[in-house]
Amino acid sequence: MKIGYARVSTLDQHLDLQISALKAAGCERVFHDHVSGTQRNRPGLSAALRMAKRGDTLVVWKMDRIGRSLVHMVSLINRLSVRGVRFSSLTEALDTSSPTGLLIMHVLGAFAEFEKSLIQERTRAGLAAAREKGQRLGRRPSLTEEQRAEIKEIVAAGLEVPGELAKRFAVHPRTIRRYLAQNVRGS
Repeated sequence: MKIGYARVSTLDQHLDLQISALKAAGCERVFHDHVSGTQRNRPGLSAALRMAKRGDTLVVWKMDRIGRSLVHMVSLINRLSVRGVRFSSLTEALDTSSPTGLLIMHVLGAFAEFEKSLIQERTRAGLAAAREKGQRLGRRPSLTEEQRAEIKEIVAAGLEVPGELAKRFAVHPRTIRRYLAQNVRGS
């Protein structure tokens, strides 16, 4: 069975062209979304993927309709392939049921891995540059410097236990225990 999937990004765009092309290509069912391709929650795509069984073909009007990025698209098509579901794009004349289609998917997969590696490399370089500038990376601390100093004084005086301190400073008790283990008890 051929299952179609159509997507437009905004409500003022129309699905008519895509749906007509998918039906003309022999799609028995067509699912659709009115949502940006960057959105993870795409009910139409999820329904199409759930319906697709071994031997079926998921058909799109254009490849960019299915994925948020090249990496996402190749990953999705590979997951379909593992399930025995073929993929076809009408505009690019790509069909993974043919040797040529599979070759193109492997080439796209190589480009996707290359793109992913470049993104990782740029991220590492950006983090290194930020560290060199003395920027603190990661999550903002749950406790301010003043709160940590106050906790240190309270614990040194033996006035409160970690559970009570956690309530007082509106943090998880583990945050207090971790701070105490690293800064107060080891001193």
